[in-house]
Amino acid sequence: MASSPTFLMRLVSSSVSVANRAGGIIRSILKTGSLGVVDKGESGQFDPQTEADRASQKCIIGSLLKTYPTLQIIGEEEDVHLGNVKDEFIEASQDVDVLSKLCPEDLVSVKPEDVTVWVDPLDGTREFTEGLYDHVTVLIGISMNGKPIAGVIHQPFYGYEKEMQGIELGRTMWGVRGLGTFGFTHVPPPTGRRIITTTRSHLNKTVVDAIEAMKPDQILKAGGAGYKVILLLEGKADAYVFASAGCKRWDTCACEALLEAVNGTLTDVCGEHIKYDGQADSYVNKTGVLASLKDHDFYVSMIPETIKSSLLGKL
Repeated sequence: MASSPTFLMRLVSSSVSVANRAGGIIRSILKTGSLGVVDKGESGQFDPQTEADRASQKCIIGSLLKTYPTLQIIGEEEDVHLGNVKDEFIEASQDVDVLSKLCPEDLVSVKPEDVTVWVDPLDGTREFTEGLYDHVTVLIGISMNGKPIAGVIHQPFYGYEKEMQGIELGRTMWGVRGLGTFGFTHVPPPTGRRIITTTRSHLNKTVVDAIEAMKPDQILKAGGAGYKVILLLEGKADAYVFASAGCKRWDTCACEALLEAVNGTLTDVCGEHIKYDGQADSYVNKTGVLASLKDHDFYVSMIPETIKSSLLGKL
């Protein structure tokens, strides 16, 4: 008799189904033409939030809490609890493809109290408001003991530029440490190439100086951590460099999980792994983000020491 799916694989299967549902909500809100944009930025920095961000978070957190009431979930937007989530937002289904996979042996005994779920309900909000829909992702990361063990990246508008008739928009990529990645074709980067992807909307002198120090063959400016990591996973870029504070742990947890599942690496610019600690006083990745599929130590060494010292000095 086949054994029942482990808690972790059930949680990942729920997360895939919930991410798909959240993507549908985001597309539906876009069709209304009323995004309900508010500015939650500080110190004069524009940081948009839309009705799609808010509704997507209610769907994701409400649905996961409905199935797993004791989960610790940290989301980007306002607090969500079952009392303020309408039934229409609840997605209770599980993805059968995930449930068909065997859980890695070292994760079989994972329990709800062992994990923290990190949710960015709409990564790339600014790009969403500007019509750059391929940059938009939904991110659900699962960490244990401060380290990512599984992640889901959903692209709600995947395929929209081709206007594929009769084919549902969107795709969902997921991965588990020790099991691998699914939902896309991983393309290893070619040897000798150095294409860097970085932010398109949060450039500053430190970020620019770090990229120039890499001596890149090409720079791809993109919105959202999720989309930039997709560029790595699909072999379109070789490293993701953001030498500045600002990126949050809900931006990078799912991304790091998928990268590690294909032997990639995500750290800060000093080469230190980000700790996904739900008890932290701040969720900002204060020493930036550096991600790659190979030669990670090389990219860390290319970041000027003055930049590393400057970011460390601001802690």
